[in-house]
Amino acid sequence: MGQNDRSVDLQGRRILLGITGSIAAYKAAHLCRTLVTAGAEVRVVMTPLAKQFITPLTMATLSKHPILVEFFDPENGAWNSHISLGEWADCYLIAPATANTLAKMACGVADNLLLTTYLSARCPVAVAPAMDLDMYAHTATQRNLRTLAEQGVHIVEPAEGELASGLHGKGRMAEPETIAAFVGELLSEKKKSLQGKRFVVTAGATIEAIDPVRFLSNHSSGKMGYALAGELAQRGAKVILVSGRTALATPAGVERIDVLSASEMYEATVAAFEKADGAIMCAAVADYTPAEVADRKLQKGDGEMTIVLKRTRDIAAALGATKGDRLLVGFALETHDEQTHAEAKLTKKNFDFIVLNSLRDAGAGFRGDTNKVSLIDRTGREDLPLLSKAEVAARIVDKIEKHLR
Repeated sequence: MGQNDRSVDLQGRRILLGITGSIAAYKAAHLCRTLVTAGAEVRVVMTPLAKQFITPLTMATLSKHPILVEFFDPENGAWNSHISLGEWADCYLIAPATANTLAKMACGVADNLLLTTYLSARCPVAVAPAMDLDMYAHTATQRNLRTLAEQGVHIVEPAEGELASGLHGKGRMAEPETIAAFVGELLSEKKKSLQGKRFVVTAGATIEAIDPVRFLSNHSSGKMGYALAGELAQRGAKVILVSGRTALATPAGVERIDVLSASEMYEATVAAFEKADGAIMCAAVADYTPAEVADRKLQKGDGEMTIVLKRTRDIAAALGATKGDRLLVGFALETHDEQTHAEAKLTKKNFDFIVLNSLRDAGAGFRGDTNKVSLIDRTGREDLPLLSKAEVAARIVDKIEKHLR
């Protein structure tokens, strides 16, 4: 079931909706109506530029509350307290969130009512970015999103599609129903069952340099590992995410360590595991790396080229040899003899259980938002249906909790 198919229950919840100056502001009317229909009380704060895209009258009519833009009403001097707004809300949702607003939030700039309210908010904060694809992909924007996620801000991933510029790509604000479902999940009471526990999660692909230009890698997007890190954090765990190269935003409440090579991932993961209660080995780590890395670009010749590879250090095996009574979960992506290979890894690397998925299963594997896995331990195998990676992560963490009891 997709997010748009879920019924959202926000009965009695108080949502502060922040609107910034984006063409996507027209969707804020639909979003406000969706939140109100789900039972929420909605109040709206807008940036001055947002008024150029959607009128305060429209939002006041839909929210049934006056719209706040300035710190005070110039007509009567009435003060709009950002502190009171932050205390009132159960969730502060900024949608759309422009690149400019995201940058200011990341730097702590407070030059309008919307931003000062963000700095004083005690409730969960979520942002729904909206901008052109190149602005979204820009290093600065991605850095700002990572900063906000590390500070606990929840990111509603933008969608891909036709943009206001006429270009096609990732950057358009998520649909109102998707955002409302996101807020519903955010505000749902999730038991902090892993409070006080520390976990290491590896995710994404490693990159093994051949020369300054070329490298060996794989198709891993990191989505499964990031979903697991986020799920653990939501349940109260302290999470260290050791990440290969990926375009994903850091899950809220997660500490992220970026690495490139298998060697760097080995060092970071082994060090982080020293103080951890468990680890999930979800990264697609290279098994081999070039024996020598050229310091100049290798030039094309007339004949064939041979590159000598050497084994990388096995991160999971190293942790399995020293884990003691700590929890260790592995992943196995296979193309044939799946059960045999997974059970061999389970024993050889001393995993408590292993998550098996096969590239032969439709909807499983790299890059997609769904996965179909089997959970294998020394007592048997549990096959899960095709689920979203977020739902797969929840099922895996459920099993982790059972092992920790």
